[in-house]
Amino acid sequence: MRPGTGEAVLAMVLGFVPAASADIYSYLDGRGVRHFTNVSAVPGSRLVIRERPLPPGTPMLVPGRPRWFPALLSRPLPRADATVYDGLIRDIAARHGVEYALVKAVIKAESDFDRTAVSRAGALGLMQLMPQTAASHQVRNVFLPRDNIEGGCRHLRMLLDRYGGNLPLVVAAYNAGTQRVEDAGGVPPIAETREYLARVLRYRAAYLSAALDVVAAGR
Repeated sequence: MRPGTGEAVLAMVLGFVPAASADIYSYLDGRGVRHFTNVSAVPGSRLVIRERPLPPGTPMLVPGRPRWFPALLSRPLPRADATVYDGLIRDIAARHGVEYALVKAVIKAESDFDRTAVSRAGALGLMQLMPQTAASHQVRNVFLPRDNIEGGCRHLRMLLDRYGGNLPLVVAAYNAGTQRVEDAGGVPPIAETREYLARVLRYRAAYLSAALDVVAAGR
């Protein structure tokens, strides 16, 4: 850990500084391949998406260096747990007529509930929307959970309509794109896509089972 990093982490945990932005830059490498990054220092990069900053938390003033300071610095920063976005997922999924368990399973498989996730291919946010997909569904801020889930649900609704509710095709198209699914006449023979499909369906089954357990417990 670099000198001063510990104090910076503590400041962020306690709310002394506003949340960092997650602006996205694009650049072409020497082979003409386009990349997406959140680092602006790459030569030739240009800003393509600017995140609206979230408001800072209420500062918690701590005099001096309390006894728990070293222990706090040794802990990893908290990650979103598996239920933090449940309310948003339920509301948005219901509005678009998309199954809650499917949307949550896609989020789990795509980003593991990390709203600032950026893939090497340039997919962004909770539901890992590519910039062109986000634009086609009018997503204003891919790193804002509500906007990202809204765009992801719209995309899933479009795929459900396109494939008549056939979940394997919907999930495969979400990962590999509609062109590959239609060229293959089904789930394309791509190892990554088939592994992704298995994971999403497995997560979906788990979330459906958990929902049934909650209903049964309430009877």
